[in-house]
Amino acid sequence: MAAKILIVTGDAAESLEVLYPYQRLREEGYDVHIAAPARKTLRLVVHDFEPGFDTYAEKPGYTWPADLAFSEVDPGQYAALVVPGGRAPEYLRNDPELRKLVKSFFDSDKPVAQICHGPLLTAAIGSLNGRQVTAYPALEMDMQAAGAAYRDAEVVVDGTLVSSRSWADHSAWMREFVAVLRSKAPAT
Repeated sequence: MAAKILIVTGDAAESLEVLYPYQRLREEGYDVHIAAPARKTLRLVVHDFEPGFDTYAEKPGYTWPADLAFSEVDPGQYAALVVPGGRAPEYLRNDPELRKLVKSFFDSDKPVAQICHGPLLTAAIGSLNGRQVTAYPALEMDMQAAGAAYRDAEVVVDGTLVSSRSWADHSAWMREFVAVLRSKAPAT
């Protein structure tokens, strides 16, 4: 039986940051589930840069079904967690059920991959204090306020926590996360 990996996300998550790890981890032989506030079709977004904009622009992305609601997840069934970015973590961090769920992965020292704005969620549960992380560069002060040492690098590995800045860093992010998974939570 394949080990299970959980992706937690919601509407306005970055399309590539949900679908790339979903597909890459399935390719490795993991059983990957997506959880959201409710079982529903998620409306993902695409963030890109436009000439003349001071920050990224947001455009409609793919739709994708959530397999589970946060309240249906038994974290003990999952070997690892993925926290994509986009705008979703900004509101998801307010969900007490999700905070409890994410904290259980850290409390059990299970592998966690976070990217872009995803660390807003892990910061909300106090799990970044004393850690080395990266995130979308605009979150540097947020990461420092959460007690983390921020590094502007395509990937940062701190024990079982693997973080990246954005979808442009996917190859390095998943390469390092898969290496952690192979040692801590093999696919079979």
